[in-house]
Amino acid sequence: MEELQNVGAEGRQGKGLFKFFKNFRNEKNFNLFLVAGLFAGIGGGINTSIFNNYLSAFYNLSEQARGFLEVPREIPGFCIMLVLALLNFLGDIRIAMVGMVASGIGMLGLGMLTPVYAVMIIFMMMFSLGTHMVMPVTPSIGMSLSKPEEFGNRLGTVSAFSLYGTIVAYIFIFVGFNYMHLSYQLSFVIAAIFYVIAAFMMGFMKKGKRETRRVKFIFRKQYRLYYVLAVISGARNQIYMTFAPWVLVRVFNLGPQMFAILGMVVALVSIGTRKLIGRWIDNRGERFVLTMEAVLLFVICFGYSFADRLFSAGIAVVIIAGCYVIDGSMSAVEMARSTYARKICVNLADLTPTLSTGTSLQHIASMVIPVFGGLLWAAVGYEAVFMAAAVIALLNLILSRRIRIELDPNLQPTE
Repeated sequence: MEELQNVGAEGRQGKGLFKFFKNFRNEKNFNLFLVAGLFAGIGGGINTSIFNNYLSAFYNLSEQARGFLEVPREIPGFCIMLVLALLNFLGDIRIAMVGMVASGIGMLGLGMLTPVYAVMIIFMMMFSLGTHMVMPVTPSIGMSLSKPEEFGNRLGTVSAFSLYGTIVAYIFIFVGFNYMHLSYQLSFVIAAIFYVIAAFMMGFMKKGKRETRRVKFIFRKQYRLYYVLAVISGARNQIYMTFAPWVLVRVFNLGPQMFAILGMVVALVSIGTRKLIGRWIDNRGERFVLTMEAVLLFVICFGYSFADRLFSAGIAVVIIAGCYVIDGSMSAVEMARSTYARKICVNLADLTPTLSTGTSLQHIASMVIPVFGGLLWAAVGYEAVFMAAAVIALLNLILSRRIRIELDPNLQPTE
């Protein structure tokens, strides 16, 4: 999940888990949200660690087939705008609960009813639907429990707790596959259990009364740049999510244990980068953060493309793994797009629909890019895929420099 993603009564970073538990009751809703993110992070981390190896081990997919598999996997993300519009009467917290349960059902199906390929696709899509339901409502919930001047820090904390969960998952996968003869199927079932626990924890949050609201889609001219940035982000991120691990699996033969180690490194680095990015959002602004992301991603894409050509295989795999770690640890930049959407909202009631619309638009690119990326890999080589990603990163840089924010001090929430 891709994916819930700081601590203490005032939501400030660096206070530690002891401070969190000591002050749990002071902000019960926010802290329950953090705990839910922790458990969901465990479930998502298990999936991230093993899914590409699972595909390779059971189905031996070609590069083209791996690219085409992203189409059904991303269809729920493309449809999420409609799904959330139809479910908006539930409210964000209940929607997140339903999404977590759906993710758990998807993991349970993968664990108990695969490896029949068609069945695997069905439950893969169920898991994808659940995670994509949670994606846009997570920042909305986090910001609803925060003061405007703390949006970056608070979302950084939410993200950090999710990362604590992924670290637990990566340790579990490393130990399980190395020493306990853990199977892919049992791993998926355990992930399902953690998703259900996460939904259960959110059930204790104060949700407010249900409201029947008009189903609506938000397309305002003020949000056009946000939507374009969402599409560009979806394109670039999908190359990372699909082809970066596939290079390490199919070209350099990395197994689940090594992905668990890389995942732990990504998570540990991300805890620091998410706190830093949260502070930058609050102090330097979204344009600065998104510009830095675009520049760094442009450089990383060259590392993916040319490491194997310029160095021996042993050095190349280290370089590409390093690019993978840096790339993964920058996922927190999505917070900047969320806070940007919040700050340009004409009406705060627009926020969740706007975020869900952005998520759907992201998945237009997410469905198209892997298909062409797989074909490009087969025709030219994986290096060409990441050079295309460098072009996308450059476009992201140009668009990020166009961000302008004029805050309306009179903007108030609308029920």
